[in-house]
Parts: sequence; C-alpha cells; structure tokens
Amino acid sequence: MKPRSFLTAAVLLIGASIASAQPAAAPAARAGGRPPGPLRDPHSPGYVDATELPDGQVPPVEADGNFIIGRTHIPAPEMSPVAPGEPKGTIYKFTLRSTESRFYPGIARDQPAGGAAAPPGAMGGTVTSHPQPWTRTVSVYVPQQYVPGTAAPFMITCDGDGRAFNVLDHLIPQKKVPVMIVVAIPNGGGDGQGSERGLEYDTVSGKYSDFVETEVLPMAEKVAHVVLTKDPDGRAVMGTSSGGSCAMIAAWFHPERYHRVFTFSGTYVNQQWPTDPEYPHGAWGFHETLIPNSPVKPLRIYMECGDRDNYNARDGMHDWVQANEAMAKVLTAKGYHYKFVFARGAGHTDRPTIGELYPTALEWVWQGYPITGN
Repeated sequence: MKPRSFLTAAVLLIGASIASAQPAAAPAARAGGRPPGPLRDPHSPGYVDATELPDGQVPPVEADGNFIIGRTHIPAPEMSPVAPGEPKGTIYKFTLRSTESRFYPGIARDQPAGGAAAPPGAMGGTVTSHPQPWTRTVSVYVPQQYVPGTAAPFMITCDGDGRAFNVLDHLIPQKKVPVMIVVAIPNGGGDGQGSERGLEYDTVSGKYSDFVETEVLPMAEKVAHVVLTKDPDGRAVMGTSSGGSCAMIAAWFHPERYHRVFTFSGTYVNQQWPTDPEYPHGAWGFHETLIPNSPVKPLRIYMECGDRDNYNARDGMHDWVQANEAMAKVLTAKGYHYKFVFARGAGHTDRPTIGELYPTALEWVWQGYPITGN
C-alpha cells in the first residue's frame, strides 16, 4: 500500500474574502490544443491557509480542511483491478436516447461564425447551437456483496466515469466504505457553451438532477435488479471539470436527494449558457453569492484542483484555481464539512493525481454512513 499521512488537521477558519491572486503568464499554447494553465503557488495572497504534506503523502482520511500535496502522483493500488478470485462487482448497461427524454432533446454547438451576440465571457465571441440527438450508454456497478432486494447507497458519476468500480472492489471488502452501487452516466456530447454537455453540466438549476431522478435511476434499478436508497445521506454525486460543477449543482438544488459531493478540478466558473438573470455568473455564483448568502445545507464536499489548472482571462471568472480556492474559503466561513486538496505538479483533471487521491477521497466522502453487510 502507498504510505498515507497520519497528520491531524483542524479546519482553519478564514475570514476575509478571496483576494485577486494574479497568475504568472501562461506558457504558449501546445499545437492544436488548449494552452497549459499558468503555474500557481498555493501560498499566494488570498488563497486559503493549508497543511502542506510531504511529497508522496495524501491527506488523512478522517480530516476536514485544506491540504497541499507534492508533485509526485503515483496512482494508488486500489485503482487497479482486484486479483483473480477476489470479489468483483458486476457491470450492467443500458441505453438512453434523446428521443425518449422529456428534459434534453439534444443540441450541438455551431461552429463559431456569425450568430447572435454571445453572453459575456463566451468562448469564440458568439454562441449558437442546433438540434442534435444523442444516444448514451449508462453503466451500473453492483458489488458482489449487494443483497438483492435491499435499498443500497449509491453514487452518480458524471461523464460515465467508471474509476470507482475497481476502487470499490478493494474498499468494500475492507469495510472502508458501504456496499454501494455506482451509476455512471455519460454526458450528451460536446463541451463548453452551446454543447449538450455544457447545457447539462453548467446550467445552475435542478434540471439535471430531475433528469437523473426520473429518467435514469428507474432504468438503473430495473436493468441491474437493485433498489436505490431514497435517503439523501446514502446518495453521492461525483464529477470532474464541468462534471464537478454538475455534481455541486445537483446537490445544491436538491439536498433532499444528495448529501455527498466529490469533485476534481470543479468548474466553479462562469460557463453557463444560455445565461440566466437569476444566476448571471453561472457556477461562479456558488462562492460569490449562493453559499455566502444561504443557510448551511447538509452537504459533505470534497474538492481538488491542480497548480496548472485551467485559466482564461476573458471575463475575470474563468480561473479554476481561484474558483476552487474561493469555494474552500466560503465553505469554511459557513461551517461546512469539506476537504480541499491543492495538488502541485497537476493540470486540469490530472489523471495521475486523481488516481493518487481517489481511494482516500471516496473514503472521506462516505464518512459517517453506516458500513454494514460487507
């Protein structure tokens, strides 16, 4: 097993609102791709105070608060399949089609040419879209330890993320997490403003949660022959990038459905399209107004970002590091149970970093839920 840190850490209360930390100039764009984010120092003025861990160590499972991890990111052993003969979950699959959806008939972004004026900050200067149907295959992980007919806790993963499958094959027999189901839901296609993925994940409303609740979960139960708990404490939602903002949005608007949120490089920035006068800054509004101005909700929130996470100067609301730092600050001020990990040597949704953190992050997310029946 990879060594774990046994440091104890208390949540550090931080009062002032986040200051503008000017990032270093970004390197030149890689050929044909997004430019790498500028290198950020986690000790920049205005960033949260955090416990810095020795390189190669991950935050202790039991601790809330803010942590900085080093540049060496070796995926944990639990990311690999279990040995032959060990208990292993079963994956069931089913297909969703836009023609059968009451929520998302399907869109795709037009090429950035012409069109109506875009909302502030929209990439490409203008955003237009056209109808486009989608088809997606949902995967449902059922652990071998599941008792048929019993109501099981579960986790939704955005973008069809199946990394939890191997991890749970390891952690469930060790009684580190409950016997749980995973419903991995792919997005509807594309990325960014004007795309189906952007519409589903960056829209600040309860719509995506309603889609999952009424069109996805009943099919998951039917196809996988499981019963999914209605207890919000036994329900989690996880995502990376805009899937992370989707996870937070789903729980925020429906805390009676989800109490546990799990994000890597969460897009807590101004990506919403079309714009909504009630939430004009999209998910940037979480740390700007929504969390500060609302009563505390019964949410447990895990967040990670990297020192080279996404940055775009176009509207002052597209800095992923500042957004995650600001989330940590407001969550502390409001007294939430949260954990924030700043990863050195990591870019946006950095795979080795996610692999390093995923098992202990999953354990932390599920702390407090009864572990029985393993």
